[in-house]
Amino acid sequence: MKLLQQYQRDGVRIALNFVLLGIFLAHSVGRFPLPLIGYLENYAYDARMVFSMEPGQDPRIVIVDIDEKSLAEDGRWPWSRDKMARMLDNLFDEYKVALVGFDVVFAEPDTSSGLETLEQLARGDLAQDEEFLRQLDPLRERLNYDGIFARSMAGRPVILGYYFSQAGIGNSDIRSGVLPSPVFAGAAFPTAKDIAQVFGYGANLSEFQANATGAGHFNPNIDADGIVRRVPMLQRYDGNLYESLSLAMARRVQEVDAIEPVFATDVAGNYEKLEALRLGRVTIPVDAASQALVTYRGRRSSFPYISASDVLHGRADAKVLEDTIVLVGTSAPGLFDLRATPVQNKYPGVEIHANVIAGILDNNIKQRPEWVRIAEFTNILIVGVAIMISIPFLTPLWSMAFAGSLLLGSLGVNYSVWQQGNTVVPIAATIILILFQFLINMSYGFFFERRNKGLITDLFGQYVPPELVEEMSEDPGAYKADAEERELTVLFSDVRGFTTLSEGLTPKELSELMNVFLTELTGVIHQHRGTIDKYMGDAIMAFWGAPVRDEKHAEHGLMAGLAMIEKMYALQDDFEKRGWPRLAVGVGLNTGVMSVGNMGSKFRTAYTLIGDEVNLGSRLEGLTKEYGVDMIVGENVVKALPDYVFRELDLVQVKGKHKPIAIYEPLASRVEVSAQENEELERHGAMLRAYRAQRWEEVEAALAELKALRGDRHLYDIYRERAAYFRKNPPGPDWDGVFVFTFK
Repeated sequence: MKLLQQYQRDGVRIALNFVLLGIFLAHSVGRFPLPLIGYLENYAYDARMVFSMEPGQDPRIVIVDIDEKSLAEDGRWPWSRDKMARMLDNLFDEYKVALVGFDVVFAEPDTSSGLETLEQLARGDLAQDEEFLRQLDPLRERLNYDGIFARSMAGRPVILGYYFSQAGIGNSDIRSGVLPSPVFAGAAFPTAKDIAQVFGYGANLSEFQANATGAGHFNPNIDADGIVRRVPMLQRYDGNLYESLSLAMARRVQEVDAIEPVFATDVAGNYEKLEALRLGRVTIPVDAASQALVTYRGRRSSFPYISASDVLHGRADAKVLEDTIVLVGTSAPGLFDLRATPVQNKYPGVEIHANVIAGILDNNIKQRPEWVRIAEFTNILIVGVAIMISIPFLTPLWSMAFAGSLLLGSLGVNYSVWQQGNTVVPIAATIILILFQFLINMSYGFFFERRNKGLITDLFGQYVPPELVEEMSEDPGAYKADAEERELTVLFSDVRGFTTLSEGLTPKELSELMNVFLTELTGVIHQHRGTIDKYMGDAIMAFWGAPVRDEKHAEHGLMAGLAMIEKMYALQDDFEKRGWPRLAVGVGLNTGVMSVGNMGSKFRTAYTLIGDEVNLGSRLEGLTKEYGVDMIVGENVVKALPDYVFRELDLVQVKGKHKPIAIYEPLASRVEVSAQENEELERHGAMLRAYRAQRWEEVEAALAELKALRGDRHLYDIYRERAAYFRKNPPGPDWDGVFVFTFK
């Protein structure tokens, strides 16, 4: 009642929070875009990029730089094509590079050799001069610089660059040079129309294109604030799709012939939007317009730079260049290829391509799929509601702490998703909402509140458990209740003969006993990161690997099972002092692919497991009393834990299963097993081999030795009885050593 009255008195403040929350939610789904948030989101993106930069250089990609030194030494750009041919020859023949890409375009013929003037003379004034014509013939090949450059490309991995003209920018309909073959011809897939349409291009001369391995466009995408954050992987011209320079080079390095588009689909399975491009085992996340986010490694010179003049004149360091990917480009200011990026204002365009290539090869391109809108919406909703229902009950100091924790929590989770999940989830709207809501609530409280904040604090503490708030702020979307198949480890435990043991107890005593041992065993399971599925009378079902993923689920399950057995033996004396029966448990443990999630009916659901491997775990627990052991594990557990020692008990076919399985008793880690135990295991293994080979006398002799070592082991009595039976009743030549159980 007090809580309701509090909200009634704070109606104006709650209404303001609700309206503000509604505006930000509408922005997150694109219904009411806020331009300021868009600009701030870009800054937030840039901040994360700068914060996550890696130190050092990536030596795999080297930039041969047409820098000011090169221009001063070898003349202004463009250089004659014979120089370019000499540089290319040096790169491949002397420096042994793996691949060369050009962030420049060779669109015009090279006339610097004077060959064109000589040809004009040969057709005009000197057409009849035989000596001139005779001298001209051998000069044609030497002065055909374009031909020399083209021949230097032939048979070598060379990727040329070219550009597309955007609509409305300059002479957008100009077409020069020859385009390479498109990577997708025509309407290759349903959403190709979402990719940017271009209307002109500046490509390379046909003889260059014919001799090069391939070509790619080097158009960046410049955001409204002038920053290059994305590069189009594909562009659409005349209905066909053409790849970028970085994509063409990465494809060559990966030796992938075809690009596979990946699409997001709707509920009905229909194609919606382009989501990624796949190059073999590498996936490049893109948006619907095929734009990939540039994962900047760091500031300028995150890749080795070598002056083009040093390569041209043979002065470069061969160790830096050998077996590398080379990008030929420019950092000279006068050649106008400096861009503004999130990490630096004046950044060479050629290094943008290097970052994209490195990101593709490392499978490290940031993704921003359509579902991030849902994540942003959910985050805004949780934060907005949390502030709306909480701050009215907090003192100003606690309000600041709460808002600050939400702010830091949102930033921390967002950056974790950025760094670990390689995913860009919008954060600016959430941060601005927290700040705005905090200001609204503090302003309202300053001008209008005259009430005791201690009551609000008490009510808040009773209404929302602090641990729940903390858990939600850490990672609100990490756990899913939807059913899914996953490799897990399941444990079943049951008290031996519990019904008989409990007959002498009163209902109250029985209830107390159940509470004590279930509490103790549950504590052991929790200590080993397990999830309790259910209690079934005196039995417990638990599992590892869900809802929190656990790479060591088999090991944690095994350790928990052994600790449960140890705990029950430790409790026996205490039970006896209370007048309760001494209890012992049998434990079955199995690992395999199981279905986990919310299951049940519309009336009741539970987070549980189902599947054949779950049933097998239950059967294993039931077999513990047959073999006289405390714990039995399946063969998948043994395979998952090579550093642990297990005793093979038998090869069995349990009820409900047609395929035989090996069952084992866990002993200890390899370093903890004694020499005596190792000796027993070796003899035990020899006995099993003789048993399955039907050498009954050898089996009985081995069992006699084993009984001498461990006369209290019930397992050896089982095999002695079987050997005696099979000696009189041979199982036949087709017997595979499997013992069939007809009961659960």
